[in-house]
Amino acid sequence: MERKIRKVAVLGAGVMGAGIAAHLANVGVKSLLLDIVPKDPEQDRNLFAKRGRDGLLKQKPAALYTAEGINLIEVGNFEDDLHRLQECDWVIEVVVENLAVKRQVYEKIEAAVRPGTIVSSNTSGMSIAAMQEGRGDSFRKHFLGTHFFNPPRYMKLLEIIPGPETDPAVVEFMANFAEKRLGKGVVFAKDTVNFIANRIGTYGLMISAQEMVKQGLGVDEVDALTGPVIGRPKSATFRTLDIVGLDTFVHVANNVHDSVSDEHEKATFVIPEFLQKMVENGWIGEKVKKGFFQKIGKDIHALDYATMEYRPRTKIKSASLEMAKQQKSLKEKLRVLVYGQDKASQFLWNVMKRTLLYSAEHASEIADDIVNIDRAMKWGFNWQTGPFETWDLIGVEKSVARMEAEGETIPAWVKDLLASGKSSFYESELGAKSFYTLSGEFKGLEEKKENISLAALKEQGRVIKKNSGASLIDLGDGVAALEFHSPNQAIGGDIVAMMHYAAQEVSQNYKGLVIGNQANNFCVGANLMMILMAAQDDDWDELDLTIRQFQNATMALKYMDRPVVAAPFAMTLGGGAEVCFPADKIVGAAESYFGLVEVGVGLLPGGGGNKEILLRNIENVPEGIDLQPYVTRAFETIATAKVSTSFRDGQKLGYFRQSDEMTVNQDFLLHDAKQSVLAMAENYVAPTPKRIKVVGENGYALLKLGAQTMKLSGYASDHDVKIASKVANVLCGGQVIGGSVVSEQYLLDLEREAFLSLCGEPLSQQRMQFMLTKGKPLRN
Repeated sequence: MERKIRKVAVLGAGVMGAGIAAHLANVGVKSLLLDIVPKDPEQDRNLFAKRGRDGLLKQKPAALYTAEGINLIEVGNFEDDLHRLQECDWVIEVVVENLAVKRQVYEKIEAAVRPGTIVSSNTSGMSIAAMQEGRGDSFRKHFLGTHFFNPPRYMKLLEIIPGPETDPAVVEFMANFAEKRLGKGVVFAKDTVNFIANRIGTYGLMISAQEMVKQGLGVDEVDALTGPVIGRPKSATFRTLDIVGLDTFVHVANNVHDSVSDEHEKATFVIPEFLQKMVENGWIGEKVKKGFFQKIGKDIHALDYATMEYRPRTKIKSASLEMAKQQKSLKEKLRVLVYGQDKASQFLWNVMKRTLLYSAEHASEIADDIVNIDRAMKWGFNWQTGPFETWDLIGVEKSVARMEAEGETIPAWVKDLLASGKSSFYESELGAKSFYTLSGEFKGLEEKKENISLAALKEQGRVIKKNSGASLIDLGDGVAALEFHSPNQAIGGDIVAMMHYAAQEVSQNYKGLVIGNQANNFCVGANLMMILMAAQDDDWDELDLTIRQFQNATMALKYMDRPVVAAPFAMTLGGGAEVCFPADKIVGAAESYFGLVEVGVGLLPGGGGNKEILLRNIENVPEGIDLQPYVTRAFETIATAKVSTSFRDGQKLGYFRQSDEMTVNQDFLLHDAKQSVLAMAENYVAPTPKRIKVVGENGYALLKLGAQTMKLSGYASDHDVKIASKVANVLCGGQVIGGSVVSEQYLLDLEREAFLSLCGEPLSQQRMQFMLTKGKPLRN
């Protein structure tokens, strides 16, 4: 019988349990969220579960794709509702990290569930084998660890930890469910303390704190050295600890300290005195607005751990750091930093050296291979490269020689790698990757067929045509991909030229086209600097031609005689959204932050976005129904620069159609988009140009009145009203009689005229300049 997960019981309605229930709801899985009964008999017996569920609606960032998802979460309690575990296909325990408590819970679960029900623990590092003691054979076969990272919606990593008797089929099923339905990056960990990510990550954080004290650096200086410049998140070291919570971190570190037997390792996990004091004082980070950093007035202050007082942040002085920032690649940045001669370089070398050696020393203890370790750190701690990938970047041979010169002991399997004549843990040939195994040989890195790598295809010579901004790539099976690779994927002349070429080439030689890439964001919009410079130079003919070419490119994609699927993800703004609208279908990532934001820089959409939002709002309105409410909705979407908080939210806003599809696992996005192209290709008929009924001058007057009302209420400036009026004029079809029918090109001409007009406005130019220099919108 095929196993399916239709409903899940989540036992424990704290932040983590409620977050897991929320993410299950995000992907359409019902859940039963249970917690203890309050001690006060007068209180609602489901109070704690309700509090956990209802709190989801207030969370920022949002735990739910849309507020409606909360309807998939039922609540109950451990005393009245355990019999309802019979309804569930998976039971996940998320109670307090106490072995005795967990065993009591499992005893109750075993008595309540159907035979064969999967039961798992979300423990962050306790022994799976110890938790299942005393349970029956069937329970143990279906029991494993499933460790989500917080917040479950956003953190990619899921560590799966089989118990000593877990059925391999259960492990395989849960891994597939997690990857395909929940969108997780699955890592298989061994049943050792703190598993993989928390073991390595906690060690690295402890070493950073110890080395900081040794070098006499401040917490703000360490964060300047351990963030994006070395391929780590902006939160770096101590801001990360504030976000996680110092109380949580201390618990995790103590868990390792109390569980390991090696005295040297145990000593590393002794909590520094200043950190212990912070926890005692309640300075535990973000949740109390006071940790290593505290906002005082408008400024962020950093803790001086020597005096336990807060002081203004200071900027680290380091020649190595400044030189590293000038380098283009992470490899170059790392080599400048770790092999530099100043204090900052010495700090980073010592931290990196010890973290790499620790990862290598414990690799076989915590995982089956280095791939699982590297993925755990990338997906759980948002590192750009895992420890062994990082080691490759700084040079294994050079770094090992220095480590040995400093008296370090190198794990035998690492020395074997170098002795074999190899100099890196990973190799790649024509896009096929292999990795060095812990048994001393190279093994091919098997990727799932759903995981298409554009970088690998390029290595294989599958580029059809390329320029500095974009490439057309052969995805195989007769499908091509249009990839943007300009800085921030910003749309300029090169991308527009490639859009035109793709429309022609695919129409002649391919079954269809996918528009997608694998950068950090799909596209943040048009090249704003280019637009501003042209406007300031009064180069109106050039600007008119630029906008006309972009509009023509989107129309060419819309009406080509092959299916087009756009695959947006993450930030897809302005022109990036306009590139997606012409597609026959959008297959978007669940985490798609999609919107037309041009009004924030003093403009309006210039690549057909106004027309396409209008069409999306009115296309299914029956004949004879007043169009004004639908036009008003389109107007509000553009004039208020609404950005979706998820793909599902984008559907609610009208950016995506109900027929568009969501992919939860972004790694599978290009594959899903390609399959969608192939599904349409065989019997594809190109669309015919639209004739559009518009609401005309009366509709325009209503929208302009709405904008004026916003101004009178203090929500809009005079310039906001001017921009909104331009948007309204385009959406209403200009100054024509209501009910007139116009062409798409007519609306594009209105749009282009309005765009150029706004480019000439000094206040719009101020908005563009402010965005380029400050990275945020100006209200003027």
